[in-house]
Amino acid sequence: MMKNIKLCLSVLVLVLALSGCSIDNYPAPDAQLHGTFLDIETNEPVEQDIIRGSTIEFVEHGYASETKQVMVVRNDGSYRNNLIFSNTYTITPVRGNFVPAEPQQVNVKGDTQLDFKVQPYIRIKEAKIEKSGNKVIASFKLQQTVINNVKKIGLYAHPEPNVGEPMRTVMADQEINTVADPNKVYRLEIDLPSNSSNLKAGSQYFFRIGALIDAPESKYNYAKAVRLSL
Repeated sequence: MMKNIKLCLSVLVLVLALSGCSIDNYPAPDAQLHGTFLDIETNEPVEQDIIRGSTIEFVEHGYASETKQVMVVRNDGSYRNNLIFSNTYTITPVRGNFVPAEPQQVNVKGDTQLDFKVQPYIRIKEAKIEKSGNKVIASFKLQQTVINNVKKIGLYAHPEPNVGEPMRTVMADQEINTVADPNKVYRLEIDLPSNSSNLKAGSQYFFRIGALIDAPESKYNYAKAVRLSL
């Protein structure tokens, strides 16, 4: 009787061991997908927010559930996924700072580059940020590509280069709520003495200009961040 019990236990252990091996033998992700959001007119990267910014939805073909997965876009407009399976995907940029883009069907295999040519809602032109006396002053022009009103403009400061409207320690913003004049020079200022607890003299900070169009789910358009020593 004891021999039979020991035999049954041995068989059970062997079955469990083989089951564990079969689970471990599932294939690992074998491809990479990366690219950049590029302005369809200037071919320059379309700057983003890494927090609450544009995202990419992708659905892997061949499964009944068709579950949407999401990739986050970096501040410089690039993205990368190094853990993706070789397969065909439907890929769609969503909730962005550009005119909505159409879904694309993409065959991902090995190292796959997929750039998105998009029309940003607003281009920030002739951007200049500098320290002048006890102020940081930003000047710029706005070129909007849609008829919607420009809702707001802002100058944002943070110790990290990922600075933007969602990630800032200090800001100066202004409601616009009208169509922008492409010839007007807009100006925003941050007073340093008034913000000395967050912007300390002798330290370096990143400053970035942003503008928001009045459209559903739109995100800020940006110029490149500038690092200044205060």
